[in-house]
Amino acid sequence: MAPTGYAIRVRGALDPAWSSWFEGMDVHSDRPGESVIAGPVADQAALHGLLEKIRDLGLPIISV
Repeated sequence: MAPTGYAIRVRGALDPAWSSWFEGMDVHSDRPGESVIAGPVADQAALHGLLEKIRDLGLPIISV
């Protein structure tokens, strides 16, 4: 099964260096005070793990 691409918008400005912590996903800020974490996610378990990392950072999710 091929990975599915996701773009998760969060409140908070993340530096692109966070990409390595998010397993190589693209991290960028395209609006003041918001960031997008985007890229392929292997399966639902990996998506759940990604969402847990975002939760652990205390970043409110705006959209998935």
